[in-house]
Amino acid sequence: DITGVILAGGKGRRMGGLDKGLVEYQQKPLVVHVIERLEPQVDSLLINANRNADKYQSYGFPVIADQLADYQGPLAGFSAAMIAAKTDYVLTVPCDGPLLPTDLVSRLVKAMDRQNAEISVAHDGQRLQSVYALIKRDLLPSLQACIQTGQRRVDAWYASQAIALSDFSDTPESFLNINFPEDSDEIQN
Repeated sequence: DITGVILAGGKGRRMGGLDKGLVEYQQKPLVVHVIERLEPQVDSLLINANRNADKYQSYGFPVIADQLADYQGPLAGFSAAMIAAKTDYVLTVPCDGPLLPTDLVSRLVKAMDRQNAEISVAHDGQRLQSVYALIKRDLLPSLQACIQTGQRRVDAWYASQAIALSDFSDTPESFLNINFPEDSDEIQN
């Protein structure tokens, strides 16, 4: 009942314009690490990418692009995923988090159920990990209305929703991401 969506639609500004999902980490692209950890947790998988669609399709999953032009951020990826998914829920994760928790879905679902929420988001004990989120697909009209106002910040949309925080303070390292070339060295050590 959950479609996993790997968000790989950014410009990669902090990575010198490289497509982050395709950046190598431990001899394979970051997106492959994410696929390996996410696929067993979801019913279906999509990759949200705005460039290099052919490379992403080579991993065997449908590739969807944002419907908004000019790289509008994660909310545009959320919207594209919610339109394309056929399940009641979408689970979003970034393409640059190769250590994502192998129990991400189960913990997000438990928090959502326990707190009777429509969105469940990971919290690493220090901060909200806003794109590690389980979202009810029927929130699409609300999301689209938010986007139409020009809003591009995920937390701004979340503020108007029933949101549950899922505590991952026991595994904060799971949310390390690779934003700069030197981050790859930090994670490997």
